[in-house]
Amino acid sequence: MKTTITKIYYTLLLTLISLSATLAQSTTKVSGKLVNDQGAVIDYATVSLLKAKDSTVVKGTLTNDAGVYTFDNIKPGDYIVKATNVGYTKTASAVINLTADNGGISIPALVMHTNVKNLNAVNILSTKPLIERKIDRTVMNVENSILAAGNSALEILERAPGVSVDKDDNISLKGKQGVTVMINDKLTYLSSTQLATLLRSTDGTTIQSIEIITNPSAKYDAAGNSGIINIRLKKNKQSGTNGSINAGVSRSKNNKDNLSLNINHKEGNLNLFGTFSHGDIPRYRGMNLDRVTIDSTGKKTYFNQATQMPQVNHYNSYNAGADLDLTSNHTIGVVVSGYSTTEHDGNFNSTNISAQRGTVDSSLYTASTINQSYKNIAVNLNDRLKLDTLGQALSFDLDYSKFNNNTNADYNTDYFTANGSIQHAPQLLRNQTPSVIDIRSGKVDYTKPLNKSMKLEAGAKLSRVKTDNDLQAQKAVGGVYVNDTSRTNRFVYTEKINAAYVNLNKEYTNGSVQLGLRTEYTQSNGKLIGSTPVDRSYFDFFPSVFINQNFGKKNELGLSYSRRIDRPQYDNLNPFVYYLDPYTYSKGNSFLKPQYTNNFELNYTYNKTITVTLGYARTTDAITEIILTQGNKSFQTNDNLQVQNNYSINIYSPYTITSWWNGNFNFNGFYLGFKSNNINGGNIDNGQKAFVFRTTQYLLFSGFKGEITGDYHSSLTYGIYEIFPRYGISAAVGRSFANKKFNVKLGVDDIFNMRRNDIDSHLLGNDFSIRQKSDTRLVKLNFTYNFGNSTIKKRDHRTGAEDEAGRVSGNGN
Repeated sequence: MKTTITKIYYTLLLTLISLSATLAQSTTKVSGKLVNDQGAVIDYATVSLLKAKDSTVVKGTLTNDAGVYTFDNIKPGDYIVKATNVGYTKTASAVINLTADNGGISIPALVMHTNVKNLNAVNILSTKPLIERKIDRTVMNVENSILAAGNSALEILERAPGVSVDKDDNISLKGKQGVTVMINDKLTYLSSTQLATLLRSTDGTTIQSIEIITNPSAKYDAAGNSGIINIRLKKNKQSGTNGSINAGVSRSKNNKDNLSLNINHKEGNLNLFGTFSHGDIPRYRGMNLDRVTIDSTGKKTYFNQATQMPQVNHYNSYNAGADLDLTSNHTIGVVVSGYSTTEHDGNFNSTNISAQRGTVDSSLYTASTINQSYKNIAVNLNDRLKLDTLGQALSFDLDYSKFNNNTNADYNTDYFTANGSIQHAPQLLRNQTPSVIDIRSGKVDYTKPLNKSMKLEAGAKLSRVKTDNDLQAQKAVGGVYVNDTSRTNRFVYTEKINAAYVNLNKEYTNGSVQLGLRTEYTQSNGKLIGSTPVDRSYFDFFPSVFINQNFGKKNELGLSYSRRIDRPQYDNLNPFVYYLDPYTYSKGNSFLKPQYTNNFELNYTYNKTITVTLGYARTTDAITEIILTQGNKSFQTNDNLQVQNNYSINIYSPYTITSWWNGNFNFNGFYLGFKSNNINGGNIDNGQKAFVFRTTQYLLFSGFKGEITGDYHSSLTYGIYEIFPRYGISAAVGRSFANKKFNVKLGVDDIFNMRRNDIDSHLLGNDFSIRQKSDTRLVKLNFTYNFGNSTIKKRDHRTGAEDEAGRVSGNGN
């Protein structure tokens, strides 16, 4: 494997060296410097080189620490240099004439004047960097990344700094699971399975940005021990009528397609917006499971299972709304969103059983067909009121969301002897599982500046959730399906959360301090027909502290602490049994308790670009996926482990190699350890140092934009699992036409088809290994057409029902 990686590395290196030598043959360049009114240099300002005749952008760059910019390899002609920067008015040079003889031109320093006007509309002139570091979050600007074309939201998340997605599409942040996922500041209330379906069904071209908040303030719901990932969808902010149409096709083992439309119309005090997406996404995964069981007499039984899992997902999603400015200080809005998704899964499992490794005593074959449908409609009403000109504001949100999910499954198992003859009659099972989830919430937020440097924030939220899961199971007896009383059941779960928070923020000349406190009172009831209800009520406080200090213009230090909670996902509480075959299944655990985490972080930022973060988190009653073996059967479930400790270091840095080649890297190193007693009669006390390294290269050549992304996830011990390394390389190239209105992008994911998900386990009576390979190599072609103008004129808002929806399962959007 090391030899393969070495070959790939040198192939890429030689390619880049060859390209560098080709482009270096021309030494013609344009250079200059930016200064402000006082003559001080302006670093990291956006500078563009334009053709004088039609203002077409030839190249773009940023000034360095000394305020200097350089454009290399410029063809002879007439040009203008234009510069923009936040807080300054635009500036431009006179027309410059570049000839083959003069070899290059140094432009006199351009002066940028401080902008004292508060403009109501600005023009979009520059592209944001892919990764932005802000005081309390990391922002991944997906909108302008060519890798977004043809990718789903889940695939894009895998490229975000510190984010990992495992074999079952569970999302981890800096090695920790329990991430809260929000969409447009709205909790999704989904289980991990349903959330993965939703994110796979969300077209990457509809995403504006992904925000990674590792230590949220008291203003956010306290859920999420490893932080919050907030996916912001595009919401056009332009006057008049404008939008975009996107269409894409891709190929792995099967053909895939996606189509989306974004449209916005703003006239006077009314703004209308909408998005529609459709996709047909077939997927494939192959899995081999080898396991050994030992009975009470010490006798071993060997199981060798090979499973093929094709899947086809068809999704339609929509998001539409309106904002109405009643006055210049009062805006009301409504947003209606939803989706309708169908999913067809097949599990075709062959199992050889023997008393001695390498032989076959008997075998079975299970063919499962699972047809699922997911439907959702959500409505948000919002009201924003500016109470004065000093920043005092009040906002209200009311949210209602309803999910109707349904699953129809057939499990047919045939049994064979060692020579392949039929052993006995097949086992025929089927079930229908309708599920209804009803979510209602309301919240109010108030902001009041106490003086020029101090601000108070306060708010409250009420949420009510009810899930109703009805498992109707049958088995074939004498050729007729009858009710299977051992599996048929109904599980109803209700949850009420009342919350309030207060934040106090104080700004100093060279820093800031924010203190916050959130309180939440939770009442829940889980009732399985024929069983004793599980009632819980608990009252919690969640403090948070953020301290930031600037040391000069280029050094910034931050310290933060917060306490968090993770309540069990709704489907993890559901004790229903779902089969892979008669010896392998999964089931929920209605006795799961919430887990609590104390998070500490120390952040250092140099020049607002290079960041280093040290973190420590301690989680009690950690909700963890485990596989248990009882007799000759193994099943997957979730349990509370007593303690989880996480130590981490995260380093991020962008860099520039030449004017046409820049990039960034992200290193996340961590130690993850678990301790727990009396789990299935055994104890857990393990941990391992691990790391994730990810780098992205950006190339500009002959009017094309290219991106190459590579990542490596080291081996990891997570609970009872020993997870093998994972790695892959992806690339994309794109070009714009017709003044950037038409864009074409071609990309390849996992170019060398190396990405796998392999795990072992030898704890708690387990002895198994799982080897999985999905259709990760994917060729994608994407077309985008933008129409309308480019004048920004719109607001964004966050709604109130985001935390609860993140714990439901299986959407399509």
